[in-house]
Amino acid sequence: MHITFDLFQTVGIAALVYAIGVWIKNHVTVLRTYFIPAPVVGGILCSLLVLAGQLTGLFSVEFTPTVQDFFMNVFFTATGLTCSFRVIRASGRAGAVLAVGAVLFLVVQNFVGAGLAALFGINPLLGVAMGSIALSGGVGSGAAFGPTLEQAGAAGGTTVGIAAATFGLLLGSLIGGPVAKRLIRRHQLASGDTSKTSEEEKKEVRPLDGKRVLFAAVLVLVAGLLGSYISGLLALTGLDFPYYVGCLFGGLIIRNLADLRGRELDLPEIDVISNGSLNLFLSLALMTLGLGELAGLALPMIVILLVQTAVMATWAYVVTFRTMGRDYEAAVMAAGHCGVGLGQTPNAIANMASIIERHGPAPKAWVVLPVITVVFINIANPLVITAFINALS
Repeated sequence: MHITFDLFQTVGIAALVYAIGVWIKNHVTVLRTYFIPAPVVGGILCSLLVLAGQLTGLFSVEFTPTVQDFFMNVFFTATGLTCSFRVIRASGRAGAVLAVGAVLFLVVQNFVGAGLAALFGINPLLGVAMGSIALSGGVGSGAAFGPTLEQAGAAGGTTVGIAAATFGLLLGSLIGGPVAKRLIRRHQLASGDTSKTSEEEKKEVRPLDGKRVLFAAVLVLVAGLLGSYISGLLALTGLDFPYYVGCLFGGLIIRNLADLRGRELDLPEIDVISNGSLNLFLSLALMTLGLGELAGLALPMIVILLVQTAVMATWAYVVTFRTMGRDYEAAVMAAGHCGVGLGQTPNAIANMASIIERHGPAPKAWVVLPVITVVFINIANPLVITAFINALS
């Protein structure tokens, strides 16, 4: 029996999958501890059900694919609207050095992934999927670039990318603390600030406003319109840029034009649109994840991801720590870089918070690392990935 779902049904099922994931995550401590996204939880369960139907021959399903791309592009457009060069300039020299290091590490991750994949005799593009696509990019990047990898000949690129990103979420939370603790012990470091951390400060939260949400939605769609034309211009370069790269730059341009004119954007409302789009996009991407494609790649994947973890720990211990000043703040940043280099921003913040709670405040690290890594990884990673895909295709 073959079941086809139209656009509205597909979105409705994605919403249900997300809700199930939220319920399960709220009842399973380990999923909350390692920041496993709710769409990943619900989506994998759905994909297992779809796989069971295919293996038994009882049923197969077909979802409307275009809606997934729509939510993906909305998410990356909204992400671009958070990339403020004014905020980056305020981080000073430390922000500039950290940004260079974070971008260079994207290249390192892809060289490691592609090189090890070639040694195992599998498509090097799958190594890129287990490089900065999944690890620095996260689950969303794995799902977004997967179809591009598959079109370039890397069968199972989406599945591998999402699986690697999920693995990275776990390891990103495990290695940051030990790296920082070893640095603190070896160099006898201590916090030089007795003030409260940003985590402890009480901030007034402005309630969401319906008109602001509507205006934010209009702004995101207009930025996406600009991004669609940027995608067309990028296509003229002869390189295979994913469509969402143009959307990212469309949002970035509008944000920085607003900064130049002294206009504040409704970031809380934009965040609502961004998070909602991301959750639906991931749910849609994971609902029909080809889990069967992982069977033959299990051993190479485990080895490559463990090596990537060791490389991340070494980079944070040596490069991030030394370039950030070899002090207590630098050790906290090393822990945060492990989180964002293998997982996502919540992993980085959790890593830093665990060190700060035990050893004292690190205000510069707390403010600079999340902002700089998020902005520069979001901007540079698609460009680095595209360069690798075109070079290896």
